Amino acid sequence: MLRRAHPRLLSPLLAVALVGALTGCSLFDGDKPGTPQAQPSAPAAGGGSQREIPTTVAAGQVSLLQRLGADGPLRTLSVERDGAWQCLDCAGDGVTSRGTLAPELTERLQVLLANPGLAAETDQARKYRSTCIDALTSSLLTSSGLITSQDCPGEERTPVAGEILLLLTQATPAEVKG
Repeated sequence: MLRRAHPRLLSPLLAVALVGALTGCSLFDGDKPGTPQAQPSAPAAGGGSQREIPTTVAAGQVSLLQRLGADGPLRTLSVERDGAWQCLDCAGDGVTSRGTLAPELTERLQVLLANPGLAAETDQARKYRSTCIDALTSSLLTSSGLITSQDCPGEERTPVAGEILLLLTQATPAEVKG
């Protein structure tokens, strides 16, 4: 009976954690996000100020927030419309990486982000509820809304958001590890 209580408690706790994680300003912190770099830059140590996490994105932009379990480090990846990306704490070591997606990946990402089916995959539209404890939780922040998924047995992947997640994790240092 105690086991059934965990999923009911987990959803509100994850919602509170996500809201807490999403309170901040723009990830790019005054940088010119339209300035692309050809290859990922050498990692730089994270700054001494509090980490800033995006709370909204414009059309054509996406942010990925990932956390393994409740106590794992929060990895954040933001991608601009032109394919320029910035990843904070990608390996859980406080390092920030930057780069630019290849042109064909940028084009594919824009097609996926413009897909009208993405709106039906948001947490609100699906009435999404977290079901696993200590799983890798990935949240995509898109102009359509927040889309969360967990790497748990039996959880179905959303088709469009699942492709976006795969593209981002394969093309940048934000890796799905679970």
